[in-house]
Amino acid sequence: MNIPVVALVGRPNVGKSALFNRIIGHDQAIVSEEAGTTRDRHFALAEWAGRKFWLVDTGGLTEDSKLPMDLEIRRQVAQAIEEADLLLFVVDAKVGVHPSDARVGELLRAAGKPWLVVANKVDDPRETDFYEFYRLGAGDPQPVSATNGKNSGDLLDVIVERIPQALGDEDASAMRVAVIGRPNVGKSSFVNKLIGEERLVVSEIAGTTRDSIDTPFTYHGRDLIFVDTAGLRRQSKMEDGIEFYSSLRTRRAIDRADLCLLLIDAVEGLHNQDLKIANLAWEAGRSLIIVVNKWDLKDKDDKTSAKFEKEAAEKAPFLGFVPFLFTSALTGQRVTKVLDLIMHVDAERQKRVPTSQVNDVLQQLLARRQPPQSAGFEIKLSYATQVETAPPTFAVFGNNPDQLQEHYVRYLHNGFREAWGFDGNPLRILLRRKNPGPRT
Repeated sequence: MNIPVVALVGRPNVGKSALFNRIIGHDQAIVSEEAGTTRDRHFALAEWAGRKFWLVDTGGLTEDSKLPMDLEIRRQVAQAIEEADLLLFVVDAKVGVHPSDARVGELLRAAGKPWLVVANKVDDPRETDFYEFYRLGAGDPQPVSATNGKNSGDLLDVIVERIPQALGDEDASAMRVAVIGRPNVGKSSFVNKLIGEERLVVSEIAGTTRDSIDTPFTYHGRDLIFVDTAGLRRQSKMEDGIEFYSSLRTRRAIDRADLCLLLIDAVEGLHNQDLKIANLAWEAGRSLIIVVNKWDLKDKDDKTSAKFEKEAAEKAPFLGFVPFLFTSALTGQRVTKVLDLIMHVDAERQKRVPTSQVNDVLQQLLARRQPPQSAGFEIKLSYATQVETAPPTFAVFGNNPDQLQEHYVRYLHNGFREAWGFDGNPLRILLRRKNPGPRT
C-alpha cells in the first residue's frame, strides 16, 4: 500500500513542529497502533477518518548556518515538493504575510503540486485577521491554533479530502521484496548481481541510492519486485534533507513490502542501526532475511557464520527465527541462493495450520506447564486457532486472558515455533476472552 505524504513547509518559527505534534497527538488523529509505526522527530504515520498519511515536519531539517535563511527555506521547500502529495504551507497569522512567505508561495504555485495555506496561531478566529493570506494564491486559508487545537479537526478534514487514495501496487499478485540496510553495505551491487544487469547506480559514496527503485523479476513462475532503497541512517547522522527523505522512503518501502532483505556489512559486523532496521521490518509484520554481504572480505573459519548468527540472536532474540545468508555481491558467492530462501520464507508466511493441530499443540504445552495463576483470578486456556497468515497469527482463548503473564505468552510462542517453524516470519499471539456459555 502506497500511503500519501503530507509535508509541512514554511519559514522558521511559524509553528510547524507544534502543528505536527498537534496532529500526531490529537485524540483522533493518532499515530497508527500497528506495531512498528514510526514516530520520531521528523515524520510519523497519522490517521484521520480512516485515512492514513505520512506527516512530515520539514522544520526539523538541518539548517546550514553558511546559507542565508531564505535560501535554506527554498532548499527545504524544493525537497518537500519533490516528495509530497500535499503541502501544508504554514504561516504565522499574528505576523501577517512575510516576504519569505510570498517567495515560498511562488515556489509552490510553480511546482503544480496540491497545497494549502495553514494560518497558524489563530487562537480566536473572531479576533485574528488571517484573510490577507488569500493573496498567496491557494484559496481559503485554513485557520488553526497548534497551541490549543482550535480548528485542527477542520484542517484534518480538508487534508483527507485533498490527498490521493492510498493505492495498492499495480501487480497485487507479485511479491514485493524490499532491499534495506545502512548506506554503503552493497544493496545496489547485490540486486545488480542477482538480476544480472547494471541497472542501479553503484558507488563507494554512502547513500548513492536516494530513491526506491523497483525491479521486476520472475523466479520459478513467481513474480517478484525487488525494491532497492536508500540507506537508513540514524537521525542524528543525517547531514541534509536528502538523507532525511531517503529515510522516509526506506520506511515507506518497508510498509509496502511483503518481505525484507536486510543487508549487513560482514566486515563491520552487526550495528545497533542494523538491529533497529530489522526491528522496524519485524514489528511491521514483514518477512525477513538477513543477507551478510562482503563475506569474501571477512576473516573466517568454518565456525564464523554460526558464531555470527548466535551473537545476532543474543542481541535481538527474534533474529534466532530469521534465516541468514552469507554472500558476496562482488564475487557473486551464494547471491542466487537468496531466491530459494525467499520462496521458502514466503511459503512459511502463507502457511496455515489446521485448528485441530493448533489445539493438540496447545494441550501439550498446557500439560507441560500450566499458566501461573494471578491473585484473585483463575486462569484457564481453552482452545486456540490460527486466524491470519502473512504474518501467521494465532488467537488463544481463555477465561482471564488479560491476566496471563508475558513470560507465559513467550512460552506459547516458542512452543508454536517449535511445532511449525514459520522461518523468517514474526508470529503473533492474540489473547481472547472465551465467550461464556448460556446459563443453566
